[in-house]
Amino acid sequence: MDAPTPDREYGHVTVLGGVRGGKYPYGHSVLVRGSEEQIIIDPSLSLLARPTPPPADRVLNSHCHEDHVAGNHLYPRAPCHLHERDVAGIRSLDDFMNIYGFTGETDTAFRKTLVEQFHFVPCPDAHGFRDGDVFDLGDCRVHALHAPGHTSGHTVFHIEPDDVLYLGDIDLSSFGPYYGDASSSLLEFEATLAMVRGLEARAYATFHHIGVIDDRETFLARLDRFAQVIAARDARLLAFLAEPRTLADVIAHRFIYRPGDDLDFIDDVERRSMTQHLSRLAAAGRVEEIGPEHFVARAA
Repeated sequence: MDAPTPDREYGHVTVLGGVRGGKYPYGHSVLVRGSEEQIIIDPSLSLLARPTPPPADRVLNSHCHEDHVAGNHLYPRAPCHLHERDVAGIRSLDDFMNIYGFTGETDTAFRKTLVEQFHFVPCPDAHGFRDGDVFDLGDCRVHALHAPGHTSGHTVFHIEPDDVLYLGDIDLSSFGPYYGDASSSLLEFEATLAMVRGLEARAYATFHHIGVIDDRETFLARLDRFAQVIAARDARLLAFLAEPRTLADVIAHRFIYRPGDDLDFIDDVERRSMTQHLSRLAAAGRVEEIGPEHFVARAA
């Protein structure tokens, strides 16, 4: 395994550099050291590249996805905390798979991946938190801010007094927002992006890729580019629907992933993601369903 990228220090906060720059399946975890407790947020596979994982009294997960809980097993005695809308997933493998909503052979294969590649171990005693809850570590605090869309329980964390905002999978990447799970929501993701845009911080940390942005103007520019991927998908879909197409046509065309990508779950993700786009465009009068799962764009 490659060595992690350098850590970044902000007072009580250390953004732990991820392997391969935090590219999936790796990521940048966050360590918060208080006078009374130490918390690890989203322990990732990158921790396995370190001689020893940093000690922690509690584990916080921004949401229940395989790459964000892959290091939870390194802290078997530490209480685990997720938002109440995601916490069931960490308690059992069946509930974890319900978050994705995969079907058939894809479900079977990904169960194996969760256990073998991402070291999933159920935590039946995991604690659920709510929007606005605060983890007081003594001389610093971690504020939980519910930011749904990616998953229904996705949460960002504001850490004081160091003024660091951890964004989880609002990763500001060129791939754009992901809302392809059974519990995801395009509409909630758009509301979350508007909410996060109004949050000011000294530093903005992402789980994947970027790691840390110290400048607010740079953060806003990257956030706007990230959000604009949604509009770009709308535009591509409307162009594709200039002539009547079926939902199967839309799925096969690939609007989320690239046409050459070959992953077992892509059809499931494309179906859920683009069904949300179609529903929203139909509600706006820009797309008409002319038959069961058969669509055409309306003239502007």
